[in-house]
Amino acid sequence: MIGIIFDMDGVIYRGNKPIDGTREVVNFLKERDIPFAFLTNNSTKNARMYREKLLGMGIDVEEERIVTSGYATARYLQAHFKEGPIFVIGGKGLQEEVVRMGWPMMGLEEARERWKEVKYVVVGLDPELTYEKLKYGTLAIRNGAKFIGTNPDTTYPAEEGLYPGAGSIIAALKASTDADPLIIGKPNEPAYEVVREKLGNVDEIWMVGDRLDTDIAFARRFGMKAIMVLTGVSTLKDVEKSEVKPDLILPSVKELLEYLKVRLEASE
Repeated sequence: MIGIIFDMDGVIYRGNKPIDGTREVVNFLKERDIPFAFLTNNSTKNARMYREKLLGMGIDVEEERIVTSGYATARYLQAHFKEGPIFVIGGKGLQEEVVRMGWPMMGLEEARERWKEVKYVVVGLDPELTYEKLKYGTLAIRNGAKFIGTNPDTTYPAEEGLYPGAGSIIAALKASTDADPLIIGKPNEPAYEVVREKLGNVDEIWMVGDRLDTDIAFARRFGMKAIMVLTGVSTLKDVEKSEVKPDLILPSVKELLEYLKVRLEASE
């Protein structure tokens, strides 16, 4: 049986605009009971928020099928580290995941006074990034706090074009601390462990994404079929220049539906 993992930004939608064909693909997978999950490196929202966003576009995906790098980060922290105060540079979704862990989370006000007590600096995409957040993140990391990044994406695709991503913020902290972060999201193993659980017992996994450096590299690393769509970040020119190559390139997720039908008919 096939299981399919979809990236979200640039594959399912751009900003708040759905990409044509997404609803039909999701409905087809549900009708045929084909296991699938959504795996996003964007940690600004949690699964509940993403479900609401998708419903607003007419795409009905259960919360349980949605995995964010924020969720994977919280899971990894709980499994591999001891509880300690966390300073979060990130959006509301990441903050909620940390709060749900039950570990103490320090806001900026507290960090001004108590940054020396911070044990973990967790960094994701932060739409409300300020110099002060970078300052106290830098001080805490230089003081010995563990530096953890939700994902390495330097940009993400939106309606107007490419916006700065979490990787850009992580790069700033890396420059100011001379420290290498532990990165949780695609193309790394912690993200794979979580999403693999969601798919259950499948023989073959397809990864549908728009970025060579995260989605396609992720597929290559863990033996998945790498399907790249051209509605997000990476282009055909990027593929030509890259050592990381997809197995299949499609104009958009819309064309995946026909490919799936042909593949399923051949196996029947």
